[in-house]
Amino acid sequence: MRIFFGYFLLYFGAAFLFLGAFGLIRLPDLYTRMQASTKSTTLGAFSSVLGVGILMPHWFVKCLVVAFFILLTAPVSSSALMRAGYKTGVPFDKKRTVVNKGKEFFSEKKEKEEGK
Repeated sequence: MRIFFGYFLLYFGAAFLFLGAFGLIRLPDLYTRMQASTKSTTLGAFSSVLGVGILMPHWFVKCLVVAFFILLTAPVSSSALMRAGYKTGVPFDKKRTVVNKGKEFFSEKKEKEEGK
């Protein structure tokens, strides 16, 4: 049962890693690409690392540490990259972007900083 579950997690993770790569190719702008790639590769890498940990019990603790590190760092780094892209003026996809909440957020923050 352990081997079946380990291989299931490996294949599940590989499928999500593939979907993340497909999202990078298929989606139109930086923001949607980052969203798709971060969500799917975080889950894919997490599942793959846990699958290896289950298949190799003597590596399980190391794999848990790596999986925890992935869960902490991938979303934070993605958010930082998207914020940097927004602040440097990387354009949205004009056909698909309906609302730009960043404009309101960053203008309010700028006004607060100037008011100090």
